[in-house]
Amino acid sequence: MKKTVFHYLGYLLLLCLISGLAAAPTASAAPIQKNLILATTTSTQDTGLLDTLIPMFEKKTGYFVKTIAVGSGQAMAMGQKGEADVLLVHSPDAEKKFMDAKDGVNRRLVMHNDFVIVGPSADPARIKGSRTSPEAFKKIAGNGSLFVSRGDNSGTHSKEKGIWKAAGLNPEGQKWYQQTGLGMGQTLNVAAEKKGYTLADRGTWLSLQKNLGLPILMQGDPILLNIYHVIEVNQAKWPKVNAAGAKAFADFMVSAQTQKIIKSFGVDKYGAPLFFPDAGRKVEELGK
Repeated sequence: MKKTVFHYLGYLLLLCLISGLAAAPTASAAPIQKNLILATTTSTQDTGLLDTLIPMFEKKTGYFVKTIAVGSGQAMAMGQKGEADVLLVHSPDAEKKFMDAKDGVNRRLVMHNDFVIVGPSADPARIKGSRTSPEAFKKIAGNGSLFVSRGDNSGTHSKEKGIWKAAGLNPEGQKWYQQTGLGMGQTLNVAAEKKGYTLADRGTWLSLQKNLGLPILMQGDPILLNIYHVIEVNQAKWPKVNAAGAKAFADFMVSAQTQKIIKSFGVDKYGAPLFFPDAGRKVEELGK
């Protein structure tokens, strides 16, 4: 009788082990490494876009996202050290160098908006009506009017430097040229306080314009196009990078559902979208 009981108990134990093994694949469906580091630009944070998208991504996938909002240059510097898993940035020339160095993989177009030159309503440099951005910058320099730069190696700062170069000017060291070293929202606030000109992405300007008193004085120049890509950091260089999570986030950003949200984001509050979705398009098609 005792032998029969022991055999019965052994059989139950065997069944439990088999059941546990059978259940293992289901458990592994959840992310193995749940934490994901996203290095991105201040504009995606300041506009509130990520406040909408990241909770959706986390709920859908089970990942926990730590967002580090800095300039695009700083975001890519993190990627170059393996200190981030995925990037959402808007500095195309720097991004190409990042990809050429094999620091990132699978760079994908996500969305765009544009840059605008804003300044005090009085417009002391008379830039309103300028045909191009370099022409507007020349007027600001010629008048000695205050220009507030981010000065943080961000995508916006890179664009600004490109416009100065196109204008044939180097503002560094000039009394009328001040660098904040801050993000877009903070730089706009400094420009508003000091009644200066600055270059801003339209999305951040739209989200803050109510309290700024800085109207758009120059827009529509093709050079002002502002393009965002998502890039997965290369796990082949940094084994600790969460490649699965990075791909999941990148896939999410270019998915039809997310692109639909981007298309309408800001319309109800500002009367215009802050970004335009571009997944599946070519950069050459933008702005047309």
